[in-house]
Amino acid sequence: MKLLAKLDSLLVRIFHPILIVVGLSVALMLVVGILTRTFLGAPLFGLEEIMLLGVMWFYMLGAALASRERSHLSGDFMKVLTKNHVVWRAASIASTLISLAAGVLFVIWSYDLFAWGVQRGQATPVFSIPWVVSQSSLFFTSILFVAYLLRDLIHELTDTDRELFPKEDIEWESIE
Repeated sequence: MKLLAKLDSLLVRIFHPILIVVGLSVALMLVVGILTRTFLGAPLFGLEEIMLLGVMWFYMLGAALASRERSHLSGDFMKVLTKNHVVWRAASIASTLISLAAGVLFVIWSYDLFAWGVQRGQATPVFSIPWVVSQSSLFFTSILFVAYLLRDLIHELTDTDRELFPKEDIEWESIE
């Protein structure tokens, strides 16, 4: 686990500057694109395909970091429905298992898309950037999603502060 934690720390140190540079670049390109359309009456040739490449990586790396930090959107309504910590924990484990299954399907799908892109060899029309450059962002980050979900599942299952099924009897009336 320590090796994985060091690898994770290294990835975050690499991703943060990349996200800052790509995010600022995309914003600047968007402003330039709007200004050229407004004042010159014509779009800047090829700007959209560079923006698409940047946006794909920006969005997917940002989503991977959100998954790492568990700051992504979630619908945790169990704490509203009940005060029972056992139910909260069971719901959290079930949620992580469902997310993990979806993540594995996303890895399979994104790999198929990536392999198809490599096989087809398609490229953008202006700068001939291979489409797999943007498609690979889906595959790369889906692997990260699954890795972080596995980490979360391990933490939830091995949490020594809370037992999934405490030794004392559960009073089912307290589930509310």
